[in-house]
Amino acid sequence: MNDRERKAPLSVSFVCLGNICRSPTAEGMMRSLVAAQGLSDSIQIKSAGTSAHHVGERPDRRARLAAERRGVSLDSRARQFRSRDFERLDFVLAMDAENLAALSSLPGAREFRGHLGLLRDFDPDAPSGSEVPDPYYGGEHGFDEVLDLCEAACRGLLDHLRSRR
Repeated sequence: MNDRERKAPLSVSFVCLGNICRSPTAEGMMRSLVAAQGLSDSIQIKSAGTSAHHVGERPDRRARLAAERRGVSLDSRARQFRSRDFERLDFVLAMDAENLAALSSLPGAREFRGHLGLLRDFDPDAPSGSEVPDPYYGGEHGFDEVLDLCEAACRGLLDHLRSRR
């Protein structure tokens, strides 16, 4: 990697099924952590879904409220992950094994030179292969759990990204 490539912002995308609960929560949490470290110009953060069911929608109201209670904004709009996204990203992090499999089956996944894996693999306290559970059909507490899991994993991811610089 040459000096110019090394100084380009790193790009990260978090991916779940519909892009209205887990992945926008991870995106918002990571943005908050990155901003607190003054690294917003060095790390680009996005989220997407493997399905198109919620394209254009705001994150789930329950997710937004849980995040707001912690001072985290969830401002994105749902979008579907596309094969061409692999060309612009350094890290593609799925919330669970099912979405990781969906991403891995897309054209361009085999040629992807970045990191394609699970978000929680960056949480030093989580066993390998741990997932972020989908809170959509559960109660309010599920959204708080997702915030906790995303925060721990995003802190580990940020440590990893900083070590690469």
